Amino acid sequence: MSQVTDTVLMVRPASFRKNEETAVNNYFQEDLALENEAINAQAQQEFDAFVTKLKAAGIHVLVLQDEKELNTPDSIFPNNWVSTHKNGDVALYPMYAENRRRERREEFFTLLEDAGFAIKNVIDYTEAEEEELFLEGTGSIILDRVNEKAYCALSARADEDLFIEFCEDFEYLPVLFTANQTVGNERLPIYHTNVMMCIAEEFAVVCLQSIDDKKERKQVINQLKESGKEVIAITEAQMHEFAGNMLQVKNAAGKRFLVMSASAHQALDATQIASITKYCEILSSDLTTIETCGGGSARCMLAEIFLPKL
Repeated sequence: MSQVTDTVLMVRPASFRKNEETAVNNYFQEDLALENEAINAQAQQEFDAFVTKLKAAGIHVLVLQDEKELNTPDSIFPNNWVSTHKNGDVALYPMYAENRRRERREEFFTLLEDAGFAIKNVIDYTEAEEEELFLEGTGSIILDRVNEKAYCALSARADEDLFIEFCEDFEYLPVLFTANQTVGNERLPIYHTNVMMCIAEEFAVVCLQSIDDKKERKQVINQLKESGKEVIAITEAQMHEFAGNMLQVKNAAGKRFLVMSASAHQALDATQIASITKYCEILSSDLTTIETCGGGSARCMLAEIFLPKL
């Protein structure tokens, strides 16, 4: 079992913009004084430059082109609706925003099979949408695949019962907590766990300040340390620069990288960078438009492929 993959799938946007349906509880989204066409064009430029950087580092990138007719502003974040697993399982997840449900496409499976990956079983949780229950993939769930632990910050997009069901199906130990951010004068739930937490092979980057409950914070720290992870704490201000939204990958030669946005990279201090670069190289790319309008960053754009080869 490996925590990192050398293959990711990314979706090139066709109608990227600030998604009006997700903005209700994604407090990272902001307005840009641009027409939607211009926003999408900028997002495509950032996307293409990011793909080029990943490929130049020797990471396999499969690109699926979004279709304009689908009108899916958040299609650039595929990790929320699908996850793949070493045993050939693919999980499909129930999405909070109705316009995000259209992102689930057959072409995803075709692209993987054409690339030589074996899909043995599809585990579909999407019926939960009918009951208004949601669990948004590896946005909601942070997997420690080697130690078989799953971390989840509960929110409108991460239902406790669904998360427990996922953990039973995939045989993960559930680690549940609540993570908040300050919005105005209120502490409100962070929409996705993966903006405040990243688990790599030998370390974890986590915004401990967002876990208000001391017992829950201690439990998260203990579980990470018990799994042999160095805990690299980031501040809430750094989290808002997407310093928690990172993903460790490897290239074809096995070299490790921690992938993040340029804003996340710039937000880190020298000590945090030294802690990360003990273990792997940092690979960062400018994702300003995508972060501003989409409220998501580098990790959200990468659907990890762990499937066996045909």
